[in-house]
Amino acid sequence: MSILNLSNLSQAFGAFDVFLGLSASVANDAKIGLVGPNGIGKTTLLRVITGLSEPTTGGVHLARGARLGYLRQEAVQAFAGLDHSLYEEMLTVFAETRAQETRLRDMEETMARGEMPDALWEAYGKAQEQFELAGGYEYELRIRQTLQGLGFQTPHWEMPLHHLSGGQMTRALLARLLLEKPDLLILDEPTNHLDVEAVEWLETTLRAWEGALLIVSHDRYFLDNVVNRIWEMSRASIEVYRGNYTAYVQQRQARWERGQQLWEAEKERLERELEFIRRNIAGQNTDQATGRLKRLSRELVAIDQLGFMAVQGRSWSEISSELGAKGGNLNVSEAGQMLRQLQPPVGRPPRLNIRLQASKRGGEIVLRTRDLLVGYPGNPLFDADDIELHRGEVAALIGPNGAGKTTFLRTVLEHRVPLRGEARLGANLHIGYFAQAHDGLNLD
Repeated sequence: MSILNLSNLSQAFGAFDVFLGLSASVANDAKIGLVGPNGIGKTTLLRVITGLSEPTTGGVHLARGARLGYLRQEAVQAFAGLDHSLYEEMLTVFAETRAQETRLRDMEETMARGEMPDALWEAYGKAQEQFELAGGYEYELRIRQTLQGLGFQTPHWEMPLHHLSGGQMTRALLARLLLEKPDLLILDEPTNHLDVEAVEWLETTLRAWEGALLIVSHDRYFLDNVVNRIWEMSRASIEVYRGNYTAYVQQRQARWERGQQLWEAEKERLERELEFIRRNIAGQNTDQATGRLKRLSRELVAIDQLGFMAVQGRSWSEISSELGAKGGNLNVSEAGQMLRQLQPPVGRPPRLNIRLQASKRGGEIVLRTRDLLVGYPGNPLFDADDIELHRGEVAALIGPNGAGKTTFLRTVLEHRVPLRGEARLGANLHIGYFAQAHDGLNLD
């Protein structure tokens, strides 16, 4: 059974079509990864699904009574105007449960005074049962586990929401959504502000999720560990693949190869059709050739506008509704020119093979630290083991959010003075530093 259906969705901004005629459905227990090139409109599609944007055409149908949760990239807007703490925000999820808890405590006080008539004893039993079924004895534990799982240390819990950083607000919104347990949870880049431990915790949580998931993520390993379907989005279609991201890549390659074979056969057919029209348009079979030219024109325009794979297996009525006024008759010369200009289906994107070559050779030792203590005056963060990084080695620096990874980098790059010890860079080094806050970017 489907919890969500998308029907012939299109979205345009002025004359620019972001996507055209997208249709798909989400099963009640589906865990879907939405993938596609940057700029194809994934976030725009999520905004349409969640009702934040109106589609130009088509409809979004959510099952009656189904609850939807959305982790958007602009999480700051979700907490605009709120002054209470992070923990208090999590408590709002359980407002009804806490009201039940208050009623139970009132009854228990009455019982302690010996003023509880038999009818109230029965009401107390029912209220206690409802409270237990609602998770009343577990909600505070769930809040603690969720905040800790997403990397919030206990001192953060009492921070006002407006004091949180943008990344912390995103994690706070994710925590609230996980506690709310919506029937359909939509996540837009959920791992962006998580450290390794938090990502692993989130993977475990989402694998056990009882509702439906729709996730946009560039983290292929996260998708591998969570989803069981992949939606590949293009401008004119959503292709559905079974399995995780790795299975999708394998199936996509096979589909590309089949698509190339279909394209070659179809182009040969179109060329034969055009040749027949050229030979007969001015002869005895002119009526037949004219009719075939009209049909050929429609096919060429459809492939040109929507792409070859987007028109395969679809009726002309479906295709023509997307083309609108773009369909039309071509003469023989125009048809020939359009046929020559048609593009084959998009194949496997080229692999990036980036080779970084230094403008000059530095020393054998790139970095050496001795007895290094990293941090700020009055706030030491950690002692670093003695390090030697040699030319040609590649190191990854990992650790929880707030552990001091950026401070360590700034210290070894001599942007900060160590609290103790020393960090020395090798001789004749030319350093490139991509800072988290883009400090080195020339905004002019």
